[in-house]
Amino acid sequence: MRTCRLWPVVAVAAASLLGFVTPAEAQWGSIKGKVVLDGDVPTLKPLVKMGDAAAKDAAVCAAQEVPDESAVIDPSTKGIANVVVYLRKAPSKINPALAKPASDVVVYDQKGCRFIPHVAIVQTSQTVQVISEDAIAHNTRGNPIKNNGFNFIVAPNDRMGIKVPMKLAETLPVGIGCDIHPWMKGWWVVVDHPYAAVTDKDGTFEIKDLPAGEHEFRVWQERMGYVEKSLKVTVKDKATTEVPTIKVPVKSLLAN
Repeated sequence: MRTCRLWPVVAVAAASLLGFVTPAEAQWGSIKGKVVLDGDVPTLKPLVKMGDAAAKDAAVCAAQEVPDESAVIDPSTKGIANVVVYLRKAPSKINPALAKPASDVVVYDQKGCRFIPHVAIVQTSQTVQVISEDAIAHNTRGNPIKNNGFNFIVAPNDRMGIKVPMKLAETLPVGIGCDIHPWMKGWWVVVDHPYAAVTDKDGTFEIKDLPAGEHEFRVWQERMGYVEKSLKVTVKDKATTEVPTIKVPVKSLLAN
C-alpha cells in the first residue's frame, strides 16, 4: 500500500521534469491587446487586378482581385491584421491544456493565387500540409534558417498536398513564396511553445494560459520586421492582463 501512495509523487516529479505542471501547482493568466496604425490609413494597390489578361494563369489568378496583404488595416479602427505576438523563448512551465496542439497538422492552402492563411503559427510538434484549391500548379518555396529549405510543386487541385516538418524553432518568421506566381507571399512563424498569436482583422490578439510572472514577447510585422523586439509583460494569476495599445507609425510601416 505504501508503494501505491508513491505514484502521485512520481507522476508530479515526471511532469515537472518534462516542463508540464498540474493546474494546482502553477498559476496561469492571459494577455490581450491591440496593434493599431498611428496615422492615415494608406491605400495599397492590388497585386493582381481582376480581369488582368497579362497576369500569369489569368483565368485563375485574375478571376478576382489579389490584394496586397503586406499591410492589412481596418479603416474604421486602424487595427493592423497579421501581426505576430509571441514569446521570445519557451517558458519553463507550460499549461497542461496546451501541452499538445489541437491538431498535429497546420493546413496551408493556395486559393485564388494566394497563400491562406497569410501568416501561420506552426509549433515544432506540428507538420505543415501544403495543399491547393487552384486548377493550376504552384510551387512552394521556403528558406528557413534552422530547418531544411524546400521548393516543390503542388499539383492542380491537390487537396492531399505535401507535408513539411518544421522540427526546430526559427529565429525569424519563414517567408513562403511561389516562383510561378511571384506576387504570392506568406509567412510561417515556427515556435517551440503554444504562446503565440496573429492579430485579427481589427488588430486584436489574445494569448491564454501563460505562467504567471514577467515574460518577454516579440511583436513582428512583415513590412517592418520587429515592431517590438522586447515587449515585457507581467502576467497575473487568474487574470487577463491588458497590454497597452501598440502603435505603429504609418511612416515606419510603409518604409519598406
